[in-house]
This record gives sequence, structure tokens and C-alpha cells, in this order.
Amino acid sequence: MFGYRGVIVDVDPHFLGSEEWYAQVARSRPPKDSPWYHVLVDGQGHSTYVAERNLEPDAKGGPIDHPELSRHFQRLGQDGYETRRMIH
Repeated sequence: MFGYRGVIVDVDPHFLGSEEWYAQVARSRPPKDSPWYHVLVDGQGHSTYVAERNLEPDAKGGPIDHPELSRHFQRLGQDGYETRRMIH
């Protein structure tokens, strides 16, 4: 939909951003009461916040290039990225 690939690193059960951000950035006005995802953007150094209805499966597959990837994942396996276990 927006022309980029990425990998999900976190999910919020509903929109948790500010009203100001929603008004300025979420121009398609996706629902706030559905899940929103934190996504590392392929080939960029930033992440984005995406409403569930704006996500599409990645037909290309393959690795994502992002400087924070190793912070979240161990490696790319056959079924996708393998999450790094966090120790608290």
C-alpha cells in the first residue's frame, strides 16, 4: 500500500500514539480500536507505526536491511525471522 517492506517488531492492541500524530500522519484515518504495529523499514534507519488494515504480506520474502534488526531477531529462518529472547 505504501511501497515499502518491513518486519514487525511489536504490536499495540489499539492505537497508542498521540492525537496530533494521528491527525498529521494517519491520513487514511485507519481505526484506532484495531491493532497497530511497530515496523522496521527495509533499507532505512527508521521504524514506522502501521495500522493493521494497512499491512500486506511480503511477496518477496528474503532479508530486511535495517540497523536494529539484530536487536530484535537472531536470524532469518525458513518461516521468517527468529525472535531474540529477551532476558529481564
